[in-house]
Formats: sequence, C-alpha cells, structure tokens
Amino acid sequence: MRYRLARFTAALSLAATAPLATKALATANDAPVVELPAVARESSGLATSRRDPTLLWTHNDSGGEPRLFAVDAQGRLRGTLRVAGVQNRDWEDLAAFELDGRAWLLITDVGDNAGNRGDCALHIVPEPDPAELSPHAETTVRVAWSVPVRYLDGPRDVEAVAVDASAGEVWLLAKRTRPHGLYRMALRPDPRDRVTPAALPVAQVPNAFFPPAPPELALLPTVAGRWRPQPTGMDFAPDGSAAAVVSYGDVLIFQRQPGEGWPEALTRQPRHLGEHGLYQAEGVAFGADGREVFVSSEGRPPTLWRGRINPPDDRP
Repeated sequence: MRYRLARFTAALSLAATAPLATKALATANDAPVVELPAVARESSGLATSRRDPTLLWTHNDSGGEPRLFAVDAQGRLRGTLRVAGVQNRDWEDLAAFELDGRAWLLITDVGDNAGNRGDCALHIVPEPDPAELSPHAETTVRVAWSVPVRYLDGPRDVEAVAVDASAGEVWLLAKRTRPHGLYRMALRPDPRDRVTPAALPVAQVPNAFFPPAPPELALLPTVAGRWRPQPTGMDFAPDGSAAAVVSYGDVLIFQRQPGEGWPEALTRQPRHLGEHGLYQAEGVAFGADGREVFVSSEGRPPTLWRGRINPPDDRP
C-alpha cells in the first residue's frame, strides 16, 4: 500500500510539472504557444479559413452557445459568428473547405461520452466575408444543410473529423475504441434518399501510433496520463497530401501518397511532429500553405500551439 501511495504521489507531482516542461520544449523548438481569447476557453475545434489565410476558426465544447470565433495566429479575436437554428450539444471539431466555388465551415456535433446519442449531426454553414467580421459585434449565419450521423456499428464517441471536399466525403476517427475506428460518410447526401446513409467503418487506426504517457503518469485518470493517446482532432492538408491528428499529448502527421486513399494513409506509421505540451488539446488545423500545423487547447487561459512541418526527406 505504501509503495502504491508513493508511486501515486510521484505521478501527481509529474502531472503538475510535465505540461510546463513540454511547453518550454515546444517553444525552444520554434513552436510558440499563445493565449486565445477568454471567450474560447473550451476551444475544441479548429480550422483555417478558406477566405483569409491569416484567419483561424474555433468554437467551445459541449453546452456552449452556438458560436464560432475567428482569431489570428497571435490569438487575437477577429470576430464572432453566431449559428442560428442549432444548439451546441457537444461540438467537437471543425473543418473548412471549398465546394462549388464557395467557402464553407463544417461543425461537428458528434461528441458522445456515454456512447448513447441518437442525435449526432454535422452542420454546414457558409464562411462569411472576413470584411464583415468585427471583434466587437456578432455576425449571424444560418445552416445551409445538416447531415445526421449514424454509425453502422453503433454509437461512437468521436472528436476527430476532417473533410475531403474533392471526394465529397467526411472522415471520422473514433476516440475511445482500441484500435480507433475510421469512418466515412457523404458530405452532402442525395436529398432524394429516404434513409440517410450510415457512417461506414472502413479501417482501424492502431492505438500503438499514439504515444502513451510515461509509466508514472499512465496511472492517473487524466488527459496527461491514462487518456493521453486518445485522438481529439483531425484535419486534411489543403492539397490532400497529409492528415494531421492531435491527441492529448502529441501531433502526428500521416503522409498520403499520390493516388492513395485515406484508409491506407491513416493506417501507416505516422511522423511525430512533436509534443504540444498543452493542457487539453482538442483542435488541429493545417495552415493555408500545408506546412504549418496549429493546435488549440481548452483551459484557463485557452492556448494555441504552432508547429512547422519539414518535408519527409529532410535531414537534420
């Protein structure tokens, strides 16, 4: 008993100091961390604007107001977008894409901690003109279309979602299953279909890809401990060449070969971009050039991490 108590006490001590140590390491490796506006204190999803490459969109987690926040890379608020006609049951991720010559944002109301929701959905809204945004006033937008989310093999808790607009597909990565189920569904189902197609399981992403916590921290039921390997956000590069997946501890880059599908890319050993060192990382987005990755975290204050990707054949 004394031995277990001693290990637990040591783990608590490491848990208290590890985020600061990894944050310093990230900053030393040219991956700066900045604060986000206080209104985004539960930043859960992240996407880079398709209308302004200097703009990032984020939103709060479950139970928050149905709002999106536009920020810049320095964490400054650029505007607030209120989404009319929907609730924020458990918004978990965000994606930006272009379709039919227009820029869109996809909001994923798919969080399901208890694994029993029957009302998960994707909401797609037009991305507003950046010139209409103001840090001092809200802009209102209405949902263009919504897609119910139903998994063929039963409810899943999902926080990592990405859009492949060229293929008309949405990809979802399960958080808690081991291995992590990868699902595909239509971005815009045919309105003539009487039954909405289910999200199809297409692959299993090995849990071994996601680095676990050190043995001492792994004892703790925290995001820095036992739950560190869980994926909490996903994004596809603008040119479709890679996927970025963030967990509570790390940022992973899955390279995609020409002509290759996402199931093949996401089941091959990824590159480890780094430990972000954030309190509770849940959002990830490629920069407009596909060479940067941003990660957002819940917390007081919420924070934004920024890392640079070297080409796969780069040498130190």
